[in-house]
Amino acid sequence: MIKKDILIGFVLGLISNTIGLFIVCLIIGSQSENNNGLYKIINGAISENFIGKLISLGAIMNLLCFFYLLKKNNDNKAAGVLFATIFIALLTFLIKL
Repeated sequence: MIKKDILIGFVLGLISNTIGLFIVCLIIGSQSENNNGLYKIINGAISENFIGKLISLGAIMNLLCFFYLLKKNNDNKAAGVLFATIFIALLTFLIKL
């Protein structure tokens, strides 16, 4: 049961990070003059080597998810979200190399 809750929290953390990444891209797209689409923003971030920064900003959603789960006393799911955040941090570090 504990492993299942941690896995659910991990997947929830990855999903919330992805949603956060899309929100950050939409905010950047709305601020630009060209009003680029989501696909162009992500491709531009990859080509200009700042995709790691966008992924890190997307991890802010993990913070909200983490504290929500703690408030609802789902400590094991919150631990899974924490593991997902650590995984995203390591992934961002590897991208920067």
